[in-house]
Amino acid sequence: MTRIQQVLFEVESPYAGRPYHVSGNALFNAFADQVSDATRGAVHVSHGVFVPCEYGAFPAAHSMPGYAGKLGGSLPEVEAYADLFLYRDAAHRWLLDSRPRDAQNTLDVQTHGGRWAFAPESFFGVPDHHRNSKRRVPWFLHCYVHAPGDESVLPVSTDVLEGIQVGGQRNYGFGELSVADTLVVDLDDVSFDGLRGHDAYTVELLSPFVLQSEVSGADRQSVPSWWGESRSAEAVTGDGLRRRGERLVTGDGVFDLATVDHGHVVPYTGLDPVGTARNGVTRVGTHSRFGFGEFRVRAGGEDRVPGRGEEL
Repeated sequence: MTRIQQVLFEVESPYAGRPYHVSGNALFNAFADQVSDATRGAVHVSHGVFVPCEYGAFPAAHSMPGYAGKLGGSLPEVEAYADLFLYRDAAHRWLLDSRPRDAQNTLDVQTHGGRWAFAPESFFGVPDHHRNSKRRVPWFLHCYVHAPGDESVLPVSTDVLEGIQVGGQRNYGFGELSVADTLVVDLDDVSFDGLRGHDAYTVELLSPFVLQSEVSGADRQSVPSWWGESRSAEAVTGDGLRRRGERLVTGDGVFDLATVDHGHVVPYTGLDPVGTARNGVTRVGTHSRFGFGEFRVRAGGEDRVPGRGEEL
């Protein structure tokens, strides 16, 4: 049995940090002092992905494809592997094409006494005949926790998670989160049938994969042997994989990390796509406990950008 606890936070105050994710390390440190030693030593936390609360449709690969009403503000039930990633793709392709998708999926910027931060909500104008002059879109943050060493610590209490703060300038009240929803999923009950019986597969890297870390005792990693050549090989040098420098903050200091940047799509050259897909949910590699090394396996003919083939 492998259980994960999905957590959806509502962003309650301006956030001063990177706009594409909150690291699992930052989320872990935000509540680590509020839990028992057993829980603190067992839980692993994914990166948090920002999600707008808007009308949308479940993607074709979802177990319940089609119009879904409002998404982003609650956690739908998970039946199939693809359901786990509804909010993990930062492009949020479930947003309806009938609305300004790119604008709705962009955090607004505010200034507070000369300090820049991202707003916890966005506002959009509406046609004159509507009752209200503008429409509010609140922002949420999705992450999940699991505890491979001791699953008895799950679920983490919402009392512990309520009101945590992330990002910079927290002493000014920035980065406050409230718990909007939680959902515990047993991966043994999730259907992986959508990945069976295909001739080819791809791996999409959803969070950076750590190659080298300055943290004492951290293992140095090579690019996994089951990654094929990156689709972006013509745009970069070497092995075709874009690198990103990251930092990990611990009680012992700030440590530099060398990583393969998230967003890569590479051919899968392994022999067990279902087993690999399960590992991707709980992440692989150095510092996977803090959100690094998350990936999704897709069937080879499945494009993560619907309709792209027709447009080319």
